[in-house]
Amino acid sequence: MSKPIRMCIICRERYLQENLKRLQSEKGKLIAFSKVGRSFYICDACITKNEKKLVKILNNKCKTNHKNMMEFGIIFKEIGTDG
Repeated sequence: MSKPIRMCIICRERYLQENLKRLQSEKGKLIAFSKVGRSFYICDACITKNEKKLVKILNNKCKTNHKNMMEFGIIFKEIGTDG
């Protein structure tokens, strides 16, 4: 039986769903997927490298104008270690 494959919104590479972080935007903040509403996936490599591109794409998804990762909320501290 095949496993679900999803695409990272940053690098647009395809990975197994279990290897990606699933997030969603709520009022301009990033949160872990709450199982309600739309979500998107980001791979671990994109979280740790190329912050400029990451911020640009997340601003588009969240409809915000943040300048750095920490403005998106505490979620990136959590997903960097927990997954």
